[in-house]
Amino acid sequence: MTTASDQTNGTERQRVRGRLPMWRIGITGGVAGILCCVGPTALALLGIVGAGTAFAWATTLYDDYAWWFRLAGLAVLVLLVWWNLRRRGQCDVAGVKRWRVRLVGVLVIAVATYAVLYGVTTWLGTFA
Repeated sequence: MTTASDQTNGTERQRVRGRLPMWRIGITGGVAGILCCVGPTALALLGIVGAGTAFAWATTLYDDYAWWFRLAGLAVLVLLVWWNLRRRGQCDVAGVKRWRVRLVGVLVIAVATYAVLYGVTTWLGTFA
C-alpha cells in the first residue's frame, strides 16, 4: 500500500533529480582549473612529497602551464554541463534558456572554487 507521504516523497525525489547539479559541476570545473596548484599541495599535505618540492612543482606548473589547466577546467565544465543537459534531453537552445540561471550559477561556483583554492594554495606556499 502506498500512502500519501510515499507519493509526496517520490514527487520530491523526482523534482530534486530534475535539477541541474550545479554545485558538483561548478566545484569539479574549478578544481580542474587549479589542479596545477592543488595537486602538488595535496601531495605535500599527504606527506608524499616535501613542501619545497610541492612549491617548486606548483610554481613551475602555474608559471608555465596555468592557461592549459584553466582551459582544461573550462572544458570539464562545458563537458559536464553538456552531459547533464543531454541526459535530460534538453541539449538545445530552449534547454539552455530554461537552465540559464543555473548555468550562470555553475560558472560563478567554478570561478569561486578556483579563487578560494588559489588563495589557500598561495597561503600554504608561504610556509614552504
